[in-house]
Amino acid sequence: MKRVKVKLIIVLSILVVIFFVGISMYNSFTNIEFTVEDAIANQNLEAAKSIAHALDLDTYERFLTARQRNEDYWAIRQYLNDAREKLGVLYVYTLEIDNPVTSKILIVGYPENKQNEYDFPIGEACTVPEAQVKMAYEEGKPFITEALEDTIYGHRYITVGTPIHNEQGEIISYLAIDINIDTLHDIKKSVTANNILLLLMNGIIIMIFSVALFFLQRWYQKEVGTAEYTYQKDIKTLMASVSSLRHDYTNQIQVLHGFLQLGLIEQAMTYIDSVAKDIHTIEALQLNVANPALAILLESKKLACQNQQIDIELTVADHPFDRIKTMDLITILSNLIDNAIEATIELPVELRHITVSCDVSMSEQVFIIKNTGQKPPNFEQIFEQGFSTKKPEKGRVRGQGLFIVKEMVDKYNGIIHFETISANETIAIVKIPL
Repeated sequence: MKRVKVKLIIVLSILVVIFFVGISMYNSFTNIEFTVEDAIANQNLEAAKSIAHALDLDTYERFLTARQRNEDYWAIRQYLNDAREKLGVLYVYTLEIDNPVTSKILIVGYPENKQNEYDFPIGEACTVPEAQVKMAYEEGKPFITEALEDTIYGHRYITVGTPIHNEQGEIISYLAIDINIDTLHDIKKSVTANNILLLLMNGIIIMIFSVALFFLQRWYQKEVGTAEYTYQKDIKTLMASVSSLRHDYTNQIQVLHGFLQLGLIEQAMTYIDSVAKDIHTIEALQLNVANPALAILLESKKLACQNQQIDIELTVADHPFDRIKTMDLITILSNLIDNAIEATIELPVELRHITVSCDVSMSEQVFIIKNTGQKPPNFEQIFEQGFSTKKPEKGRVRGQGLFIVKEMVDKYNGIIHFETISANETIAIVKIPL
C-alpha cells in the first residue's frame, strides 16, 4: 500500500511539474508575441514622427488650401511613397481629424495607378477607430490601434499615427502608417524561432528545480523520520526510567513509614542512609563531556542501565566529536547502545555488563560498544532493512535501527563492524575518518 502511495505521489508530482513547465513556456511565448508587437508598433510610431518632422510644410499647407491633385499633391504623395518603400509597410498617409468620431484620408503614399479610377480619393473615410480619433482630436497625442480589417482594400493591419505641426506648433494634420498583420506575424515567428532554445532552457531549468525540490523534500522527510525514530526510543527509555524511579520511591516511602509507625527509629535511620547512597549514585551519573547532546544521551542510557541492573562503564575523550552532525551521532550511538541493553538483559544480573568508549585519534573518531549477551546469528544480514534477531512484538517495527546506523556511517565514509570475543560477548566498532 505504501509503495502504491509513493508511486502515486511521484506520478502526481511529475504531472504538476509538466503542467507548470507548460504554463511557463506558454507565458514566455505569449510575452514574446506581445513584446514583438509592441516593439514593432513603437518603432513605426517613431518612424512616423520622423516622416512628419521632415515633411515639406509649405508644400503640404498649399495642398491643404487647394485640396486637389495638383503638383503639391503629387510631391507629397511621392515623398510618402518613398517612406513606405523604405519601411516596408502597407501604407504611409496623412489624415484629417476635425471631429472626435471619424477621420479622413488626404494623401496616400503609393505609386499612381492610372488604370484604377478609385486610386485613394482625397477625403475618403478612414478605418481608424473612434477611440483613437477622439484621443487625437481632444488631446493631440500619437496613437496605436488594435488589429483592423479593411473591407475595401482587403487588408488586416494595425495603424500608428502622430500629429503634423506647422511652424506655429499647431496641429494641421496627422501622419499615419499601416503595418500589415501578416508581416507582423512573420516577424513574430522569426523572433519566436530564435528564442525557442531559450524557452526550452527555461522549461528544463524549471523542471530540474522542481525535481530537485521533490527529492530534497523526500530527503528531509527521511531525515525527520530517522530522528523521530531515534528520539521516540530515547523518550520511551526515559519514561520507563522515570516510572521505575517513581515505583522505587513509593516503595521506599512505604518502608520508611512502616519503620516510623513501629517506632523503629534506628532501623529507619539506617534505611535512610541506604537510600541516600542510591541518590548520590544517581547524582554521580552526570558526565563531563564536551558535546552536550552526547552527554545527555550517555546520562540517559546510564540511568536506563541502572534501572535494568546493568553495569555500564563509560569512557569519553575530551573532544566535541563535531566531525559528525549531532543528530547523526546520537542516532548511531543510541541505536547501538539500545541493542546492547536489549541483548544484555537476557542474562542473569551478575553477568550484565556494557562498556561504551568514545575516542579520537589523529585520523579518525572511534566508537566502541561492548556488551555481554548471546552472539547474534547471521552477522552478514544485520544491516539489511527489516532484518532483526529479536522476537517480534505487536505494534513495534523491528529491523530498522542497524540499517539506519549503517546509512549514517556510510554517509561519512566510515566503517562499522561487529566482533565476538566469546560466545557471550559482542563488540560493535564504528570508525569515522576525520
